[in-house]
Amino acid sequence: MSSPSSTHWLSLVGSVWLQTINGPNADFPVYSSQLKEIKGISQVRLNFLAFASDAGKLFGWLAGVAALRLPLWAVALTGAAFGLVGYGVQSLFLERPGLAYWHLFLLTSLAGNGICWINTVCYLLCIKNFPSDSRVAVSLATSYLGLSAKLYTTVAETLPRAARARYSTTKVYLLLNAVVPMVVTLVAVPSLRVVDLKDRKRTEAPFLAMFAITLATGACAIVGSVGAKSIGLSTREHMVSFFVLLALPLLIPVALRVRESMAKIRETKWENRVHDHDSDGPETAVSVSVVELGAENKQEEEQGQEAEQQRGSQQEVGGLRLLRKLDFWLYFFSYMFSGTLGLVFLNNLGQIAESRGLADASTLVSLSSSFGFFGRLLPAFLDYYTAKSGYSLSRTASMASLMAPMSGAFFLLLHPRDMFLYASTAVVGTCTGAITSVAASATNELFGTKNFGVNHNVVVANIPLGSLCFGYLAAYLYQRGARGANRCMGAACYRDTFVLWGATCALGTALCTVLYARSRRAAGRLPR
Repeated sequence: MSSPSSTHWLSLVGSVWLQTINGPNADFPVYSSQLKEIKGISQVRLNFLAFASDAGKLFGWLAGVAALRLPLWAVALTGAAFGLVGYGVQSLFLERPGLAYWHLFLLTSLAGNGICWINTVCYLLCIKNFPSDSRVAVSLATSYLGLSAKLYTTVAETLPRAARARYSTTKVYLLLNAVVPMVVTLVAVPSLRVVDLKDRKRTEAPFLAMFAITLATGACAIVGSVGAKSIGLSTREHMVSFFVLLALPLLIPVALRVRESMAKIRETKWENRVHDHDSDGPETAVSVSVVELGAENKQEEEQGQEAEQQRGSQQEVGGLRLLRKLDFWLYFFSYMFSGTLGLVFLNNLGQIAESRGLADASTLVSLSSSFGFFGRLLPAFLDYYTAKSGYSLSRTASMASLMAPMSGAFFLLLHPRDMFLYASTAVVGTCTGAITSVAASATNELFGTKNFGVNHNVVVANIPLGSLCFGYLAAYLYQRGARGANRCMGAACYRDTFVLWGATCALGTALCTVLYARSRRAAGRLPR
């Protein structure tokens, strides 16, 4: 039986579905301006709410510890429950005076922490169930996180008009953020388990099919973001096609299951035929078995030696040793000055669009989400095809090469024309998505697999810190440009912010280049 089996691929499908709904904070820019008016808060306090979602990641390491003690389905349900409480309470009591600002902050932090729990489950499933293709599996699964904002905006836009007229946009999105992750997690629970791998052979066809489905899903998202109405496609028709494409990956484990069943049937028939031939049958069967067993043992021996060499070249680091390594801090700050900075930009898209005079920020948010999806998918393509030729791309080199165009995009935003706003948003969305996807494998590459669950959650603690620093800076400069008013209009509102962000991203590029120079021995040709 070829491996990974249908059960392994079912776990990848479960990870894909979880990642698709695990970005409820990504739709924050759509309703942030209305939330500011409902609660009567300033831009600075609004940015602190955006930070609150990231602040929950400061305790994301608890998810890594829990994953060592609890079954993965329980970890995922815990994360979904945190989101249900965090966003659900806000939705129920949003317009009541009793829901104070500090309540919003704590509830948003709780929901943000729940994201870490679900992410941890997805990463561990991909790494443990696809050890030979863990990079590809992680990149494929995390690419769907880029579609979260698109998913939520699509569902919100297709709700009945009566519901949208009765409830505010903010309440609708908060309710979706609370309910959708819990429903999808309950559906995915049976697939969330680690399965022992009997055979380490690479399966080409399922990966190729998954790539094709993923590309079609991304193309559907882009069409829905920029041109659904221009080709005569209604919002509801787009939603149906989008959800059908999200369900298609399930056909892969189903097809594999059918193939496995057929193989068992053929094996049973062959055994019966062998028993029916007493003369030359047993002798032939034994000779065939010996040949197959010898070939299988030889292959397993070669693969075992390869895996052993890879483990030997990979340094296992955990606990306080991690914090004492220079490579960790180079990685920590280069991530903060690039991927985290991109997330802060995306969190501020609502106010950026408003200051530029755009009536609706949802199109810009959907655009960034769709291109973020392709950015997350790009590392999977590169890993898949370079591994086939026997080479491995360094994750730190990949991150450094993605930071440079991102820095240029921030400077391009200084131009007041909307065309440059859309182009820069697409570039930042693509690079941010790719960096976030690469980072999961980079943590594994730099510090090993054994303590990955805890290590990566320590690394992503840079997200709340960066969100606080860069978000507060943007809010302070925005408020100063408003000159006492609650809104700032014009390209000058974010001009100084874009200059500082561009320079910071350039510094992150330099830090990541230094990290690559220090760890370049981990790159190059894979042992054969």
